[in-house]
Amino acid sequence: MFTLATKNLVLRDFQPADVAAYQVFTGERKYQRFYSEEDCEPAKAEMLVHLFSDSTKVRPRSMYQMAITLKDTGELMGTVGVRLEDHRQASMGAGVARAFHGKGYAQEAGQAMLDFAFNELGVHRVYAETISKNRAAIMLCKQLGMVEEGRFVEHKFFKNQWWDTVIMATRQP
Repeated sequence: MFTLATKNLVLRDFQPADVAAYQVFTGERKYQRFYSEEDCEPAKAEMLVHLFSDSTKVRPRSMYQMAITLKDTGELMGTVGVRLEDHRQASMGAGVARAFHGKGYAQEAGQAMLDFAFNELGVHRVYAETISKNRAAIMLCKQLGMVEEGRFVEHKFFKNQWWDTVIMATRQP
């Protein structure tokens, strides 16, 4: 099992046994604000955990979607990952349970993934796409050194409305 350790966290590969914990934080109403109804179904959470787990067996590996766990207790609190793309680029995403917001864990996990992408995987550029109203995600991206590179107007349709999306990115230091 692949792991990355930080001061407070262990980022590790997902396992099928993580389904219930993943469903808990992705099932939170506030977490679901920026996702379609289909993306918030328990069956989708189960499918994603199995996808994340199965992706660890693919060689060469192109997806590192990790479970964020507390180092002291092993409690699963979220997910962070990078997905490799062509030309030494990668996309990145993260989500943390509300009970752990405001403690710096998302930034700690995100920085560990960026460092891994740049220093171990040889990535040149990492980007994240988020709904423009997701202030927490945009703030996290800025804390990780990302800047806004683009904005797509009325780019995603769900929850009976059109949403703008923002592309944030950073390059290898």
